[in-house]
Amino acid sequence: MTSSSRSVEREPGGRPPVIHVVDDDPGFRTAIGDLLRACDYRVELHASATDLLEKPLGDEPACILLDVQMAGCSGPQLQDRLAALGSMPPIIFVTGHGDIPTTVRTIKAGAEDFLTKPVTKTRLLETIERALVHAEKLRGQDSHAAALRSILARLTAREHDVLALLARGKPHKQIAYALGISERTVKFHRRNVLQKFGARSLADLAVAADRLGLLSEPAG
Repeated sequence: MTSSSRSVEREPGGRPPVIHVVDDDPGFRTAIGDLLRACDYRVELHASATDLLEKPLGDEPACILLDVQMAGCSGPQLQDRLAALGSMPPIIFVTGHGDIPTTVRTIKAGAEDFLTKPVTKTRLLETIERALVHAEKLRGQDSHAAALRSILARLTAREHDVLALLARGKPHKQIAYALGISERTVKFHRRNVLQKFGARSLADLAVAADRLGLLSEPAG
């Protein structure tokens, strides 16, 4: 794949994403593997679901091209196993045995797409790229949420109370009354909370509180 057609950003000198091809048809595995390597992907070929599960997938950017009907563990069953393990790279089903119920089931379970063989090179590569971009976006969101939770854990109990009320738009006077403290103390805690979150305004703080689920908690 040329650089102009790839939209997943990489760190300088970073390794390309790895595509896991899980299919019991050796001819298909070989052909898809050759195509993907020519497009600058790393490729891992697996003849069965068990083969894929034998080693951890890791946290690197990856995508799974998965057949539906395979001996032993089927494609949808492997999808369920990976979800139960907490390891879910984006999955694209590529199969010659597609039907509407299976398509609906796998998409509802989180599959990125369901392609029917034979699939064109262009559609396959576009689907892989879209899946990788989506996964990269989700990783970024997860990383940001983890950072917010880490900051929340470092707040004092009083700072947490003040944050919850500030995020709901409560004025200083009302917060002071609700918590039994002075308005000056409210302002002191507000300044500390803003600094800890790196927030430039109360609006930024409200967004962080919403992402942390604080706005769904009972108001103090």
